[in-house]
Amino acid sequence: MAFSTRLASSLWPTLAALHWTAPRQCRGLSTPQGPEPSLDLRGIFPPLATPFSPIQEVDYAQLEGNLSRYASIPFRGLVVLGSNGEYPYLAPRERLEVVSRVRRALPRDRLLLAGSGCESTQATIEMTVSMAEAGADVALVVTPCYYRGAMTSAALVHHYTEVGDASPIPVVLYSVPANTGLDLPMEAVITLAQHPNIIGIKDSGGDITRMGLMVHKTRQDDFQVLAGSAGFLLASYAVGASGGVCALANILGAPLCQLDRLCRKGQWQEARDLQHRLIEPNTAVTRRFGVPGLKKAMEWFGYYGGPCRAPLGPLSPAQVEELRNIFSTNGWL
Repeated sequence: MAFSTRLASSLWPTLAALHWTAPRQCRGLSTPQGPEPSLDLRGIFPPLATPFSPIQEVDYAQLEGNLSRYASIPFRGLVVLGSNGEYPYLAPRERLEVVSRVRRALPRDRLLLAGSGCESTQATIEMTVSMAEAGADVALVVTPCYYRGAMTSAALVHHYTEVGDASPIPVVLYSVPANTGLDLPMEAVITLAQHPNIIGIKDSGGDITRMGLMVHKTRQDDFQVLAGSAGFLLASYAVGASGGVCALANILGAPLCQLDRLCRKGQWQEARDLQHRLIEPNTAVTRRFGVPGLKKAMEWFGYYGGPCRAPLGPLSPAQVEELRNIFSTNGWL
């Protein structure tokens, strides 16, 4: 008992200090020091799934139906033709038609980011210009990766500089190593952040140390870092990310906007509790089951998911059961 009393007495100054500093932990997110961004990317962007009909044609009516359901959710904007939009499986004319249809349905105060990346610099420039004409506000440009062994930092800086110079709309870099096998090098990001028409990066790698360093090293530039997944959204905000492009927002858009709001208001306990419930569902519709899992889960929440375009196939009945259980045990179904 005497030992416990002495121990408690020795901790009183520390406890008092924690009590004194606790209110500071309720502060919301602050913008990293640097210039005001030319285009504010703060908030949540769902990377839309592209709906296909049973005969694997783009189903524009179902796309418009999903857009009408998303209209009541306070997204900062939408992303089309990212990885979850199955963009490698769409013809150029289909990609442009998707951009045009979404732009017509989207209020002007919501941003439209469009994936315009191609394997060659010339094709990327042509697609970016066409997407701008179709109504995109920002071009999201994935790293070219077919010849990944030759994609040095210098090659990627040259590629993105050429695209940034030629693009009539701002450019956001897109690093998604799980799909490309290529992580955009830090030195390339830092160099490209100085380009006046390259305004940010969507980083889907999940390395929070890397994201924090990006924020730190580009703080004097007009450059914003976007988390590429809901699983590490809170952690990315803690190191200065501006927003998130999250596949899970196709399904749980309102909860993700709530997480964004809690972080900005400094309600960290509530934010942490919500983040915990999003981790397993997010993993399930990204790394675990991919786009087929994302589309299946969309159907349980009132959206059209539909089939993927071949060669992506549907989940097995056992996988569907596992996926449903993940959403149920985290309180979403």
